Amino acid sequence: MQVTDVVVVGAGPAGLCFARSLAGSGLRVALVEPQSRQQLADAPFDGREIALTHASRQILQRLQVWERLPPAEISELHDARVMDGVSPFALTFARDRPADGPLGWLVPNHLIRRAAWNAVQGQPGLQLLDGRRVQGVQTADAGHVVQLDDGSRLHARLLVAADSRFSSTRRLLGIGARVRDFGKSMLVCRVQLERDHRQTAWEWFGYGRTLALLPLNHGLASAVITLPPRQVEGLLALHEDALGDAISRFFAHRLGRMQPVAKPQAYPLVGVYAERFVAAGAALIGDAAVGMHPVTAHGFNLGLASQHRLADLISDQHARGADIADAGSLARYQRGHRRASRPLYEATNAIASVYTDDRAPARLLRSAGLRLAQGVRPFRQLIASHLTQPVAG
Repeated sequence: MQVTDVVVVGAGPAGLCFARSLAGSGLRVALVEPQSRQQLADAPFDGREIALTHASRQILQRLQVWERLPPAEISELHDARVMDGVSPFALTFARDRPADGPLGWLVPNHLIRRAAWNAVQGQPGLQLLDGRRVQGVQTADAGHVVQLDDGSRLHARLLVAADSRFSSTRRLLGIGARVRDFGKSMLVCRVQLERDHRQTAWEWFGYGRTLALLPLNHGLASAVITLPPRQVEGLLALHEDALGDAISRFFAHRLGRMQPVAKPQAYPLVGVYAERFVAAGAALIGDAAVGMHPVTAHGFNLGLASQHRLADLISDQHARGADIADAGSLARYQRGHRRASRPLYEATNAIASVYTDDRAPARLLRSAGLRLAQGVRPFRQLIASHLTQPVAG
């Protein structure tokens, strides 16, 4: 049986960034991932564009992940608009002073995955166990024994689950989760626009559907359309030109013709919030802890913040010669991440509920809410400040 300090399950962005955050700590880390090294190194385009806050960019810079992103694929976000139904009114968010820089950045998800993978190559003390799955977890003296599907076993002082919102490791640890299935699917498609998007993101709550537009460089954008699964399947079956016609109609031709330039992808909309973020000698990070509805575009940022918070705590414990799986330290991680995530998770679900309810009372509430928010300048400044604030600590 191999003995190590930390076993991380899942080599997605959260797991890879967490492993990278432990570089130089002196801790031995084993990263377990079902995909092969080749799949990780050459993560395919998946259609998803990640909206990064200033704090997230700062974390990625510390981890030397940001510098590995292709500059041409980093798109600045200067403004955001929230619209309801057929009304021309829009709630807008922007920096008070353009000189302060953008609200945030948009980066393709697969490029973040590749950059994070490249950042951990050759990292001392890190072992990647690719092509393997966790089959069992047993409590042992001073840690856990992790059983892999090839028959090998790992003994770790701390087990960290980073294996998606549908985490099997979370279940093996006996941690339940609140799961909310929104009954919708999200189609994402990169398109070429006829008109200038002015680096402005859109969130458009239509009747029977929700639309989003994420502005990319070179006149491109990511069109995001939320519909019942059968309707999304119908869109996926369309020829490229017919799909472009459909997407252009969904957006009421406000940006002219929207022509697909990449194969569309679809994802189910399911929100997850773990009942606990820690167990004895174990912790959850990323989507294994909190899987967000994408309407507020904060899921990745929360996941990145969770690994940063946990890595700082256990690195400090190790530097002081203390137990990295100390219950008090893990409890501090849980309290901190719950304070950061719970209000945003509940608010996101409330927004998704109200702004996808097409009954007459909800329509009135939606319209009134946007106009009220637009009239409260401190509220809009608070949102912009949240996006642009640096990482704590």
